[in-house]
Order: sequence, then structure tokens, then C-alpha cells
Amino acid sequence: MDRSLFWDDLANNLKDPEFLREYVKESVRIATIDAIINTLDEAREAAGLSKAELARAISAQPATVRRLLTAGAVNPTLATVAEVAAALGMRVTLEPLPAEERSELTAPLLEGHSANPLALAEHLDTMRTRHRTEASV
Repeated sequence: MDRSLFWDDLANNLKDPEFLREYVKESVRIATIDAIINTLDEAREAAGLSKAELARAISAQPATVRRLLTAGAVNPTLATVAEVAAALGMRVTLEPLPAEERSELTAPLLEGHSANPLALAEHLDTMRTRHRTEASV
């Protein structure tokens, strides 16, 4: 499929409030989980811990940590993320989005529309791929 056709179709689909909300919500969820999991795995590697050693540190099955750090479709509990973070000398915190990004993401969720659906879709795509691109450099 031609990339411009994809973006045109997506921008058209984003005019539907229900589709827009779901797309924004899922894009932010994926980007957030990817960033957190990648950061935890980088901290684990920097600490010189195997996934099994990290699992022992939080009294979890090795498969739990393996799935958390390597599965493609991860949806970890906050409790597991907090435990792994603590074992790595970290904690999970929330931070406000920068003002411009906050309005760009929050308004579509609350109001069900975007002034520029194509720009929103491109921004969300950048969010989802940002950490993967940084990690591969």
C-alpha cells in the first residue's frame, strides 16, 4: 500500500470520534509501555543481571521477567513494573507531558476530534517509534 494512501486513509478514519480516541489511547499506551520496558531492560543489562537473576530478586518466575522484557505484545501490571524497577534501583513516576504535546493528545481524547488528524497520526507514529530508534543507535 502506498504510504501517502495509508496516511490519507488514517486521517479520514481519525475523523470518527470513537476511532480517534481508540487510536490515540492505544498509540500512547504502546509508546509508554515500550519506553518503560526498554529502559528497565537497559538498566538490567547495565547492572549485569540476567533475567533469571532479576526474577529471583523480585521473587518471580524467570518466565515472568523473560516475557516482560522480550515479548512483543507486553501488557505488564504496574505492580510487576514497580517491583522490577525497585530491584534495579529505580522507581516508576508520572510526569506531565510538555504543554504542546498535552493539548495535542488530551484534546482528541476528551473532545473526540482533532484540528489536524494527519499531523496527530504522524506525531503518534513518531512517539511509538522514537525509543526503538534511539535504542538501535
